[in-house]
Amino acid sequence: MGRGRDASSRSADRIVDGPTPKHEQLRGILRALVTRDLPPGSAIPSERELAARYNVSRLTVRTAVGRLVDEGLLHRVRGRGTFTTAPRLDLSLHLLSFTTDMRRRGLRASSRVLCAATEVPPEATRRVLGLAPGRPAHRVRRVRLADDVPLAVEDGWYHPDVVGDVLALDLTGSLYAQLADHRGVRFDSARQTVTAETARGELAELLGLRPGAPLLAFRRVAGLRGRTAEDSTSWYRGDRYQISVALDPSDGDRSRHDLPTSLSTRTDVQKGHQ
Repeated sequence: MGRGRDASSRSADRIVDGPTPKHEQLRGILRALVTRDLPPGSAIPSERELAARYNVSRLTVRTAVGRLVDEGLLHRVRGRGTFTTAPRLDLSLHLLSFTTDMRRRGLRASSRVLCAATEVPPEATRRVLGLAPGRPAHRVRRVRLADDVPLAVEDGWYHPDVVGDVLALDLTGSLYAQLADHRGVRFDSARQTVTAETARGELAELLGLRPGAPLLAFRRVAGLRGRTAEDSTSWYRGDRYQISVALDPSDGDRSRHDLPTSLSTRTDVQKGHQ
């Protein structure tokens, strides 16, 4: 029976002439390899090795691998090769710090500070924070990492009268936790908008992405006791995150024909521009 299974496996891994293009056959073989046999971060064989193993052209290999890169199952690292990706993380839409979120997932969160300054914000942010014209605010811009892998870039503006001097805090850690522990500041409301963008210029470089790679951009306006305290935008890697929300019909609209509650779905995001 063992020999029968081995023969069947070898047959399934063969590329044959027929109506299905060879690159599609190879994509199926490689998808099974990536999803079943290789852990995240593993290197796949080179184009030359795959071409020789399956007796196909390197162009066929390149096409098959490129499709899997587009699907988010593989990613290329210039000068090193092609690697399997980690499963996407669910990005829950609730008021939770990056540090706390990563800790709950068993990952080690860290930050690289790009900017920490007190300066006059853009006009749109000034209006959101309710600042007088020319009044400065605190700005903190950081790369957020999990187990040393860059996952997001955050650019936050903070109202000095509401949260105090955030620049005096440890900016490599959780600002939310420190504001709560040392200042008694706990945000009690937030409004968040999600758009789809592409990685360009500095963002692509900071996140280790190729130009044009997908991003999820979150604009968050948070406050406490009726005052706006934070206006921040965070760009998350689209190859590492997905959005999941629970949809519960409201009591007023529910009927016997409604779907059951706790329906979970992956949301569509609005297309935007960086």
